[in-house]
Amino acid sequence: MFSNYLIGLREGLEASLVVCILIAYLVKTGRRDALKPVWAGIGVAVALALGFGCALEFGSQELTFEAQEALGGSLSILAVCLVTWMVFWMRRTARHLKAELHGKLDAALAMGTGALVLTAFLAVGREGLETALFVWASVHAAGDGSPRPLIGVALGLATAVLLGWLFYRGALRIDLARFFTWTGALLVVVAAGVLAYGVHDLQEADWLPGLTSLAFDVSGTVPPDSWYGTLLKGVFNFQPDPTVLQVTVWLLYLVPTLALFLAPVGFASGKGKVKEPDEQGSRPSEAAEASKAPQAPQA
Repeated sequence: MFSNYLIGLREGLEASLVVCILIAYLVKTGRRDALKPVWAGIGVAVALALGFGCALEFGSQELTFEAQEALGGSLSILAVCLVTWMVFWMRRTARHLKAELHGKLDAALAMGTGALVLTAFLAVGREGLETALFVWASVHAAGDGSPRPLIGVALGLATAVLLGWLFYRGALRIDLARFFTWTGALLVVVAAGVLAYGVHDLQEADWLPGLTSLAFDVSGTVPPDSWYGTLLKGVFNFQPDPTVLQVTVWLLYLVPTLALFLAPVGFASGKGKVKEPDEQGSRPSEAAEASKAPQAPQA
């Protein structure tokens, strides 16, 4: 339940911040007349996400067992890819998100009502579709038939909406960079578990080999129906009897992805550390460039 709460909170808060930025910009610029098209676009995006989730859930029930496992495994891997891209994208571009949305909104205001609806739809719709897919994959991985995963998602989304409203009203201020870093790291851990279950589904569908090759079996020590077994499964998607391929894929995804995510921004390109300005107010690199520039001839 906690992992699903985290998914709802993280994804919902991103969408809530986007909505807050759009609405606040229109209010501050005196364009309240454009609020209705923006809310219409947001409503269409939410409806599409809900419809997509329902189509995944009810459409898969009509398939054979092998087809269900193949679909579940494929969509789980797709969901992990999308979520991984999303957490890295948000980490890299969060500081520029406000300016980017303002620019798109200015262009839409100049084009008319239809462009406003489309802008709001695209801004929120991507988050909604990613959330629906990842929630479905996570609930499918839980596989216990209880409503707790969906309750966790609903509580996470409700918390995100509340936080978004408090941000808009100016009643709450937190370090969003730190918040998204820690929740992003936790999502990577959750995604690793979803990926392992996706691989297991593909093994059960006979798309991948090694279904009977277990890495270990601690079912006697950590019974799946015990409170701690349920807790480990709910938080980390822990399985007491994973296959060798599951453990291998889990490690190959989790270790490098988490290391890259927690590394300083720009680490790979050597831009993670910003140099301090020198005494004259320019940065060392700028001063160096200035020293190399051709000097004006003396009179």
